[in-house]
Parts: sequence; structure tokens; C-alpha cells
Amino acid sequence: MNHALHRLASDPAHTRGRRFAEPPAPTRSDFQRDRDRIVHSTAFRRLVYKTQVFLNHEGDLFRTRLTHSLEVAQLGRSIARTLQLNEDLVEAIALAHDLGHTPFGHAGQDALNACMAGHGGFEHNLQSLRVVDVLEERYPSFDGLNLCFETRAGILKHCSRANAEALDAAEPGGVARRFLDGHAPSMEAQLCNLADEIAYNAHDVDDGVRSGLITLEQVASVPLFDRFMRQALAAHPALKGRRLLFESIRLMLSAQVYDVIAATQAAITQSGAQTPAEAAQVGPLVRFSADMRAESTALKRFLFQNLYRQPQVEATMDRARTVVTDLFALYVAEPPTQLAQRPGDSPPRAVADYIAGMTDRFAVSAHRQLTGQTLFD
Repeated sequence: MNHALHRLASDPAHTRGRRFAEPPAPTRSDFQRDRDRIVHSTAFRRLVYKTQVFLNHEGDLFRTRLTHSLEVAQLGRSIARTLQLNEDLVEAIALAHDLGHTPFGHAGQDALNACMAGHGGFEHNLQSLRVVDVLEERYPSFDGLNLCFETRAGILKHCSRANAEALDAAEPGGVARRFLDGHAPSMEAQLCNLADEIAYNAHDVDDGVRSGLITLEQVASVPLFDRFMRQALAAHPALKGRRLLFESIRLMLSAQVYDVIAATQAAITQSGAQTPAEAAQVGPLVRFSADMRAESTALKRFLFQNLYRQPQVEATMDRARTVVTDLFALYVAEPPTQLAQRPGDSPPRAVADYIAGMTDRFAVSAHRQLTGQTLFD
């Protein structure tokens, strides 16, 4: 339940509404209702079997898109409560922000984008919006989940100018307009974007060390992590192994949360913004301090060089790209009976929708059945 809202927060009483008018819910705000619809969606359930960094079958304890989304929501709500932003909207955006991700994480997205190069491309943020606007089939009167404007706008985290122009032509003044006007998203959407980054860095350190692909000693070469590992050891000199890893990450997460709160409060004061519309015009206000931004970027660079580009991870992702590329070619040539092509969509777009909705293990199984190849044990 939200406490008193900040003047720059999104107020559900002043929402820009849904694309299809619905009577209000008797016991829930519009943003609560959005959150509930997302949790009950088919796409949300599929996230449990979609890759974060490590493929789902590689270990039960590694993060998936679902657990990542839950961690983003937890961080977002914690920060939102102190900043007096709308917790329900933050949670709705956080839980929905990866609904359009393909199987196999960014490798799957890159492969599908290459396959769709002559057909409008593929981008997971656009696909997440497409999921909640079009692809979910739960209601008798409309396609999608019919979410509020503010939730939909928060889901659309990135958008090229060409895509923004196409979206704005279909929905004038809609969720893509801010990309054309150069405005920031809502404070709640800004917070989700930063919580996403904080969660990524923390849990990829955890999963990377747990997997054995990087060591605690390697991560200690990153100043941000090293600072909190030293702090953990100062308080608990005998600490080692997994407990040392967990305590260091916990301290790092707490420090980043407090940093965002302080830096954002200072930015709000300095901006002089009095309304959400004014806040959107002065640029993103939810932020790290300059020092924490530099340290977080250095940690992200370390993970990119030492984990995401690690040969074993790259080899797995190469096989994943092969699965997606082969499935696309096979399905375009001979569409499966369960593939639904919507009016106005090209056959390749229908295939892209179908593949993007797959879990890792479903894609692996389908590829094995169609090609006779076993690329994953």
C-alpha cells in the first residue's frame, strides 16, 4: 500500500487511462490492477524458464528472467517507499519489463533480430510492449492486458527514433512520444531502469562466482566490490566462501540503494520541478551519485569482460543462437499449426512472436525434434 505520494510521483487518480475503457476496480487502484494482470499473464509464468546469464538447465539456483524481475521489483519498491513514489506502478513495470525477452537471453534476442533484419527487426523492449498490448489473450473484449498508459510507457525502456515514429503514428501522443520529444519517463520508470542495473550487477556476481567461471578474488579487483568485502571481513574476520560473497553483495546492494535515494533527493531539489510533467522535461532525476555511477559502470565492465565474454558462456550462447536461427528458418518455410498470424502481421513477424514466447527448454526440444541435432544435453 502506498503512503503519501511525492509531488513528482505518478498518481493513479490522474492516470492517462487504458486504451479500452473499463470501470474502476472496487478495491484496487489502476496500478495495482496492472500489477495483478501482469502476475497472472502467461508471459510472466514463462519467465521462470528463460535465461538470465546461465541457461535454465545448467543449475536450479541460477537466476532466471522471473527471479531477476522479482529482484528488480523488490529493489524498486524499497527505494520507492523512501522517495514516496508509487510502489504499485514501480512493481508493475519491474515485473513486466522482460516479458518480451526471447529464450536464451541477449543471445536469443540478437539472433532473432538478425533473422528479422528485413522485416522490421526485433527488440525485446518493443516486444514486451507488444506482449501486454497485443499478444496476451485473456479477455473477451480486447487483445493484450489493457494496461494503463503509465505502466506501458515504463515497459518501453528503449526505443529507436524509427520505431518511436512508427509507434506514434499508430498511437499519436502515446507511449513512444517521449522518445521523439526528448523527455524522461516517469519517476517510477526511471527507478525501475536503475533497479534493473543494480539487480543485474549484484546477481551476476553471485551467479558468476557460484558457477566457478569467476572467482571471489577476481571480483575483489573491482573497487566497488572490494570495498564491501573488506567491510564484511572487518566485521567478521573469519568469514569466507559463500557467506563472505553473500555479505559483500548485501552490503553493496544496501550502499547502492542509499546512494540512489540521496542522489535522487538532491537532484529533485536542484531541479525545482513541481509536477511530473516538469520532471519529465528536466531529464532523469532518479540516479546514482557521480562516484557510485563510475563504480557501478566499472563493475558492469568487469562482468562483461570476465563473465559474459567467458569462453564457456560464449560457446553456450553460440549454440543458443543456432537454435533460434534454425527455428526461424524452419518455421518461416513451414509454419507450425499452433502459430497464430494476426491481421496486418507478416509471416516472419508471426514466427518472431512465436519464438520469442518460447522458454529455453521448449526451444531446445523443438529444435531437436525438427533437426535431429542435440545441441544441449
